[in-house]
Amino acid sequence: MTVAKTSVLVLDSAEPVELAEFYSTFFDAETRIGKDPDFVEIVGQAGVHLAIRKDHGHAPASWPRPESSQQAHLRILVSREEIDEAEREAISLGARPLDTKDNGGPRDTRIYSDPAGHSFILSVRP
Repeated sequence: MTVAKTSVLVLDSAEPVELAEFYSTFFDAETRIGKDPDFVEIVGQAGVHLAIRKDHGHAPASWPRPESSQQAHLRILVSREEIDEAEREAISLGARPLDTKDNGGPRDTRIYSDPAGHSFILSVRP
């Protein structure tokens, strides 16, 4: 018998509710706070499911820094026609561009950090 499984990516943050608000607004998703107020889930359409866990000692990652390279990041897929709008939306919610080279022309992949410093990528859906 195969056991049904699902997964959720969990990000650490000093302020989980605030970071959850960023992602739930960006994904137009629901924020769920259960019995543990230090663990907040974001659940939305099209399979969006991630969580934020309170880490009192959280230090934002820096990018790029080879000696402490990221172990994971979110890749958010959007249509080619909507990538510019998705970028404007992310920045208006507090995302910070991390890679601005070739910023004057069309780009299929764009790198940002969320308000807590986690990197994520907006990428054209293949």
